[in-house]
Amino acid sequence: MEEIDRRIVTLLAADGRMSFTDLAKETGLSVSAVHQRVRRLEKRGVIRGYAALVDYDEIGLPLTAFVSIKPNDPSAPDDAPVRLSHLTAIEACHSVAGDESYILKVRVASPLGLEELLQQIRASANVSTRTTVVLSTPYDYRSPVLGREPEGGAAEG
Repeated sequence: MEEIDRRIVTLLAADGRMSFTDLAKETGLSVSAVHQRVRRLEKRGVIRGYAALVDYDEIGLPLTAFVSIKPNDPSAPDDAPVRLSHLTAIEACHSVAGDESYILKVRVASPLGLEELLQQIRASANVSTRTTVVLSTPYDYRSPVLGREPEGGAAEG
């Protein structure tokens, strides 16, 4: 990816509503050149979409938890994400290495809501759960810092 595209992605990750005019000022490109580059990044799937950042306390979902799941029957098909897709309180599902198969990020209104959701998860996917409740979130939605790739295309680590 070209350095200028990295700059555009970094700027949009920090502010998805940044105008093409402001992007042009920040990158030194013309508005039409920025527009073309953003559209190309969208078509390539580098920019997958734009979303509003929501205050979950304000919308009645103040309790966030991470729920690790593993199948009760290890020989059963690995279809937990499909079996759980109808549960809208699950914000994200991550396949992970380790003892558990997946970690779910969930948001609910109360401890009782979490208890009910855990029962639904266990029943829907035939899994056991281990839950970690979030006490506070010092930061979230951090924008990526995109630097130059070293030769060979691998990211620096």
